[in-house]
Amino acid sequence: MTLVPLQAGLTLAPAIVVLLVLAVAIITVYSAVEIVNAYEKRALTVLGDYRKLLEPGINFVPPFVNNTYPFDMRTQTLDVPRQEAITRDNSPVTADAVVYIKVMDAKKAFLEVDDYKRAVSNLAQTTLRAVLGDMDLDDTLSKRSEINGRIRKELDEPTDEWGVRVESVEVREVNPSADVQQAMEQQTSAERRRRAMILEAQGERRSAVESAEGEKQSNIIRAQGEKQSQILEAQGDAVSTVLRAKSAESMGERAVIDKGMETLESIGQGESTTFVLPQELSSMLGRYGKHLTGSDVREDGQDLDSLDFDEETRELIGLDDIDEIIGNIDEDAELDIEAMEQEAEAIKTGEATGDIQDPDQVIAEMDEPSGTTSDTGGTERPEGTETGSTEESEVESEPN
Repeated sequence: MTLVPLQAGLTLAPAIVVLLVLAVAIITVYSAVEIVNAYEKRALTVLGDYRKLLEPGINFVPPFVNNTYPFDMRTQTLDVPRQEAITRDNSPVTADAVVYIKVMDAKKAFLEVDDYKRAVSNLAQTTLRAVLGDMDLDDTLSKRSEINGRIRKELDEPTDEWGVRVESVEVREVNPSADVQQAMEQQTSAERRRRAMILEAQGERRSAVESAEGEKQSNIIRAQGEKQSQILEAQGDAVSTVLRAKSAESMGERAVIDKGMETLESIGQGESTTFVLPQELSSMLGRYGKHLTGSDVREDGQDLDSLDFDEETRELIGLDDIDEIIGNIDEDAELDIEAMEQEAEAIKTGEATGDIQDPDQVIAEMDEPSGTTSDTGGTERPEGTETGSTEESEVESEPN
């Protein structure tokens, strides 16, 4: 009865041993194999002694007596807590930043520093306060890139000894105290009001200048129009005088002859049979026959006077240039006075200030063609009038 359990126990013992050996083997293999991710490296220590860095992949290490410490080889972000600092001009400010680091040498990061992340973060905090303390308030608010560069430069040397590289430092916010912010807002508001007043004053000044310039141009154009009008009026008077003189010349002879014939008719109607004829009767009859036939007959060896002006007088008073003068008057009369007024009004209101020319240039351009016409009209009018009057005097005095 006692032999059966003993034999059963002896039969189960080898199975237990096998199971124990298998379990130990599995644990040993698991402890001896170290799998490293692709983005990291691990420091291996055996019995507390540093051995090597385990590369990404499957690594075999001494079982049961090893320890590994992972290091992320990617760029890592460290938030620098908000720091309070006093600027060089004694203004309190608060600032926070972000530091981007990357482990370049995992062995140094393992052996030279306890916790490289905490070390870099603490160093960045103290450096941020020191940099802000060396700058004025206005510089801390405006020279953000300079702050970033100085912090990075201060972090480079100590972090190189730790096998860590500071890739970038970015200051996120720099905020002055509430009192300073209120004073800055008041200063900004005052500056904006000052600029607005300056701009308004400049606008009013420019508007006044443009209005004065437009008024000046309008006066110039209006004066030029009046000048052209006076020139045309003078030319019209000159032509009218010439035409009246020409008409008086052609009608003078006929009037004398008609008057003489009326006198003869009244003499013939008298009762007397004896008539005393003046010496000029034959000359008057010759003039009348010439007037009727339109011929130039020689009488007493002398030519009859022409009904027209002589060549010198016609050239002097410009009778041959009547058509040309009238044509020039028509061309000058075609000036668009309404368009000129509209242009002047546009210049006055400032709508056409871009096309405003220099007043002296406008006067020079408008005087160039009109000056010749003015001189011609001024020459023709007095001389034509004076010549016409002289000729009329000669014609009227001829019958006597």
